[in-house]
Amino acid sequence: MLATVLLTTAGCQSLPEPYVPPRQNAAKGYTFYVSPHGDDDNDGLAPGRAWRTLLKADAVTYRPGDRLRLLGGARHRGTLSIGSREAGSAARPVVIESYGTGRATIQAAGSDGISVHNTGGVEIRGIALVGDARAYTTGSGIKFVSDRPDEGRHEHVVVADTDVSHFRTGITLAGAEAGSGFRDVRITDSKLHGNRDAGLSSTGPEFDAKRPEYAHERLSVVRVEAYGNDGDPKAASRNTGSGIMLGSVRDAKVQRSVAHHNGRKSSARAKEGPEGIWVYDSTRVVVERSVAYANRTGSQVDGGGFGLDNNTSASVLQYNLAYGNDGPGYLVYTREATDAHRQNVIRFNLSHDDSRKLPLYGGIVAYGGRVSDLDIYHNTVVMRATGRDGEDAPALRLDRGLKNVRVRNNIFVTDGAPVVASKVAFKPAVVTLQGNDYFSTGDWLVRWGAGSFRALGDWRTTGGQERSGSTPTGTDADPCLEGTTAPLTGVKGAVMLVPGCPSELTEAALNLRSLGVDPGSVDFFGAYLPPTAAAGAAQPTSDE
Repeated sequence: MLATVLLTTAGCQSLPEPYVPPRQNAAKGYTFYVSPHGDDDNDGLAPGRAWRTLLKADAVTYRPGDRLRLLGGARHRGTLSIGSREAGSAARPVVIESYGTGRATIQAAGSDGISVHNTGGVEIRGIALVGDARAYTTGSGIKFVSDRPDEGRHEHVVVADTDVSHFRTGITLAGAEAGSGFRDVRITDSKLHGNRDAGLSSTGPEFDAKRPEYAHERLSVVRVEAYGNDGDPKAASRNTGSGIMLGSVRDAKVQRSVAHHNGRKSSARAKEGPEGIWVYDSTRVVVERSVAYANRTGSQVDGGGFGLDNNTSASVLQYNLAYGNDGPGYLVYTREATDAHRQNVIRFNLSHDDSRKLPLYGGIVAYGGRVSDLDIYHNTVVMRATGRDGEDAPALRLDRGLKNVRVRNNIFVTDGAPVVASKVAFKPAVVTLQGNDYFSTGDWLVRWGAGSFRALGDWRTTGGQERSGSTPTGTDADPCLEGTTAPLTGVKGAVMLVPGCPSELTEAALNLRSLGVDPGSVDFFGAYLPPTAAAGAAQPTSDE
């Protein structure tokens, strides 16, 4: 998948002459107020002398340390923009916020709600933004754009406690030219919903695998909920309808965030579809302790929970929960035959009943032009049959384009579908599977290249997998998961994926530390990991 974001400018409107307030004490900055009960002939410097319109507020040149406060509980029609000659100080940011009771709402009319162009040192706090029909097709609720490469990255961007809906994109972070972008960006405690193309999107210039550049650095997304971002049924040439999509970032974290019920109206003809939370053209990104469920696709591609997509390197998906998505729980993919997709890790994640619409995927899926140096370990995947298209999704699906891939200490459970399906009979030197538990409540099956195996021992002997030297590894034992037969309908249901039968899961697993892999200190639920941890994302609770 490749993401594209239209960098539209706000619609033309008649602005008053720029307002330049007295600056006798400019070092401290000024606080300006806007209220529907105010008057644009006021100076705006106190609640009782508030301006009435955003048009007046937008005419101000904001200097470091200034604050713009909008009356909470009120609806303010129009747009706000901060340009390249404004703000700019990380130490003394310009702050846009509410005052009084509740959030102020910016009602954008065919434009962005708040736009920031070629500057940093900006904080947006406690604001709701709502678009109209035209903003839904052209605008962003909050948009940061950098397109001057000579200025480098603009520092300090904060978006906190916002509610953004009915725009083309909820929040956009765009570096339009090589060398331009934003640094130290924090987006927290916000709801991004009912937008068309995406809840949150970061983009940059076209990726060059030989000389990779990333528009944005040190990005943090924490406690963001992206939902009901439906997609564009007319956009067949691009993917639309994702929750959180990060492109062209270096050193980023997504933590304790949720993406659900996105993508249902994405184009039926699209060759690239939406995902709940995904990363592309980026490096050193961690997505952790987040949830993606009930994400959809209008076409026959994607629609999954989490993804490490084109040209992603040195990145990690860990301690996440995916369930009930149209596509895979966890997708690792690149269409590029370069070495830019490498050194990624998928660990301590849960997947339950994913690939509900598209069984061509599975719970965890890895393939592409060239995916190398990938580690998949200590995950738990439970797949239940859908009966769609006469095929049921496997717990693990592998395909062409893999090199130096290690799949260890996972639990793969199905009710008759293949526990593993691979179009290539990979040699262990290319793709290694060790210490995993493969359990099926129906007929046990592994599809391996042109061959099919009905028993773990046969696959081990013929395929060469599940061995450590001459020692057999792995098991087909029942892990005693309550979630094998029971539906998972919410985050609290994740406890149904804790194994109740520890002995064989521990005996069949590998000590990853002895192999030079640091698995961390805790499992999905925060339980301490012994030196040789049992297979799966969660340590067993008992031996009963």
